[in-house]
Amino acid sequence: MLRERAGRLQASPLRGGSVIIGTRGSALALAQTHTIVRAIAAKIGEEPDVVTVSTEGDRSTESLASLGGTGVFASALREALLAGECDVVVHSLKDLPTAAHPGLVIGAVPKRVDARDALIARDGLTLDTLPAGARVGTGSPRRVAQLRSRRPDLDVVDIRGNVDTRLGFVASGELDAVVLAAAGLHRLGRLDSVTEYLDLTGWPTAAGQGALAIEVRSGSEKLVSALNHPTSRLLVEAERQTLALLEAGCAAPVGVHALAEDGMLFLDARVYAADGSSYLTSSHALYLADATDAAGELAERVSTELFELGAAALMGASA
Repeated sequence: MLRERAGRLQASPLRGGSVIIGTRGSALALAQTHTIVRAIAAKIGEEPDVVTVSTEGDRSTESLASLGGTGVFASALREALLAGECDVVVHSLKDLPTAAHPGLVIGAVPKRVDARDALIARDGLTLDTLPAGARVGTGSPRRVAQLRSRRPDLDVVDIRGNVDTRLGFVASGELDAVVLAAAGLHRLGRLDSVTEYLDLTGWPTAAGQGALAIEVRSGSEKLVSALNHPTSRLLVEAERQTLALLEAGCAAPVGVHALAEDGMLFLDARVYAADGSSYLTSSHALYLADATDAAGELAERVSTELFELGAAALMGASA
């Protein structure tokens, strides 16, 4: 059952015997949340209720960078969870600050879907075949830097709005292309719009992109622990710890991607100048059997190397 959040509810953890899930009210947030609704219902034999929570990022038309980026979609959800208005909140993990929030924990990270960015362009064009001066929209400072790095001849336009709004900019001819997360398009059934998937080796994406975070109050982890996918959690923890060590928020021009394969964990990170004029890259790997904290160890190696290469100065120039 879906209902709007109305005021502060003084509630027990499992009000009326039903789990209540808090989410943003966008089509994408609801699509993501209903995958969790179905999973929880399968575990407890009862479909949870869903309440929508309006966040600052939903209400404001300002650019994400001007709003501060980090946490702009998460803070109101966390307030509702701490107030007992819901028992679980569902976040896009890439939008969640890396710092722990007092009283809350990530109880589960379900299996991650596609972490890539996707280009949606007119006439089936790709990033390399877009004409000089083509107008490409994004609201992400990372994507701005990547676009300017790869194609400095493009006109990169700051945009806001939900997925349908952004796709509409291309359909109407207002923009020649937009860059969106493939995972969001997948969850909304809009992959038919994609004209090119941007390969992670040359176009690393946001830490945690493609993954969801299921957050609960401390002590309530068992409520959602069965939904956790250990490999996905390992990968996103390596990515998020790298971001934290770099002291870069989720809106910073930093791309990072982890991969587990053949008993090894691989981690690549790239720090960009805001104008795309330069970037720094670090890549490391280790055998999982040889590490007690593989995610932390790799994040430390990668961030240390990036700082040695001059990441602090590059990010400072981007601020």
